[in-house]
Amino acid sequence: MPRKDSRNTKMKIVNAAWELFYENGYENTTIEDIVERSETSKGTFYHHFSGKDALLSTLSYLFDDKYETLENTIDLDGDAFKTLVELNRELFFMIENRISLDLLARMYSTQLTTNGEKHLLDNNRTYFKLLRKVIIHGQQNGYLRTDISTNEILKAYALFERALLYDWCICNGNYSLCNYSQFLLPMFLNGFRADNA
Repeated sequence: MPRKDSRNTKMKIVNAAWELFYENGYENTTIEDIVERSETSKGTFYHHFSGKDALLSTLSYLFDDKYETLENTIDLDGDAFKTLVELNRELFFMIENRISLDLLARMYSTQLTTNGEKHLLDNNRTYFKLLRKVIIHGQQNGYLRTDISTNEILKAYALFERALLYDWCICNGNYSLCNYSQFLLPMFLNGFRADNA
């Protein structure tokens, strides 16, 4: 139980930080603001994070938190193609409306320059586990091709999302991330649809 409590506390800090980064900007948000919003203490903050900069790599935790919420709402026996499109819509809508473009760009740049763990590529994330589950069920139920491995479909899907997020960042958010993805993703996923689906 203590491990779950620790994870919940960490997520409270992460959620509070990203809310404040969005509302006030990264530079104008202090550790004191984060501690106050998360209803924790400075000691608790420093137990989980070395400083404010360490929070930049936690955006993947926020994405996973969203996926944990969505996991309870999806029908694994339903059309996997539609489920993947819907998961993308939910995630990109959250990103577009809750994550500052500047911080998203900073997070991507830290992932490019880090020599250590690359959070976005961690296969143990909820993001990858849920997508893998959807794809496996989609293949078993005849919605997705079986001549391409689950891991290849998963890799391509994640690559598509990262590419679109990267493009949205370098285009300075001058289009709707959610709408553009909903236009492109079905065309992209058609290559993975089973012939009889």
